[in-house]
Amino acid sequence: MTDFLSSPPFKYAVPVALLGCLFWLGFAVLRNFFLIIIWALIIAYIMWPAYRWLKAQLHNRATLSAAVMTGFISALIVLTVFWLVNLLQGEVESVYRSLLTIFTHPPKNIPDNISQIPWLGNYLQQYLDQLNADEAGVRGQLLDWAKQWLGELIRFLRGIGRNIINVGFVLVTLFFCFRDGQQAGLQLRRGFGYFLGQYQAIYLQAAGNTTRAVVYGLVLAALGQGLIAGIGYSVAGANAPVLLGAMTALLAMMPMGAVLVWLPVSIAIMLLGEFWHGIGLLLWGIFAISTIDNVIRPLVISGAGDIPFLVGVFGVFGGLSAFGVVGLFLGPIILSLVLSVWQVWISQLTTPENPP
Repeated sequence: MTDFLSSPPFKYAVPVALLGCLFWLGFAVLRNFFLIIIWALIIAYIMWPAYRWLKAQLHNRATLSAAVMTGFISALIVLTVFWLVNLLQGEVESVYRSLLTIFTHPPKNIPDNISQIPWLGNYLQQYLDQLNADEAGVRGQLLDWAKQWLGELIRFLRGIGRNIINVGFVLVTLFFCFRDGQQAGLQLRRGFGYFLGQYQAIYLQAAGNTTRAVVYGLVLAALGQGLIAGIGYSVAGANAPVLLGAMTALLAMMPMGAVLVWLPVSIAIMLLGEFWHGIGLLLWGIFAISTIDNVIRPLVISGAGDIPFLVGVFGVFGGLSAFGVVGLFLGPIILSLVLSVWQVWISQLTTPENPP
């Protein structure tokens, strides 16, 4: 028995088992905070050049620099939310009045330009006739929709409290990412160097380049889509162009998300009689807004991240499907690392002298 306890397999098995249990317990403790940590790391990575400049101006005082940077980001979030709420308050009311007018006093006939469209014109006219013939049914449908939206609003308000708490955790985590980020980065490099050896620089560079490319490709492209869409809404005469532009920018973070805003708005404008304005907005969405979404953003991600175009596209869509919104960032990074591992492995293979 003593020989078994002193044998090398037992000596190695016990520490490995204990270490595995320790990592499992650590995972169980941090499981609900992974998204918070990931978002804090993403924000810290984006703002790291600004933090490094601020730290130099404050004579390398890391704690003070991290506090100032976190306070600046917190103030930026609060001011942005208040600005949007103040800006959108009147536009939300305008949209509500317009929708109420459409459903309580629907038009008798659809515009002539739309009525001449095969199948679609007849379908829309039949729907309008049904609305005008059954006012009680319309009110009942509106009541059902109101109840549904009220339920969604209640769930949204409940979620605001949770989101505020999550944002607070993100900001607290962000402070420590700034303050201790450089030291943590050195420790990670040492740890990766032990397991990966000389190839750690390749993998870390791939992860860094892809993260930077995803940030530029997602965030900046979404803001650009919102701005271009807002211009289109304003020119087309849509109600609340700022609100619609903000919704477009928010949904544009997801692949093909912007079309969920500009396409219904285009159809609504055509149904309200402004046929050519609606057609113009439709073309603007196809050739301007969607170009950023479907072409420019994947090109930026693949170009700046030095990964193939198709891998960037699959990374964005697959990451969203697997991890949710944060997967928009994680998906391309994971595929970039997989591609780097593959390339390193291929480079180590010896080419046979006499291939068959």
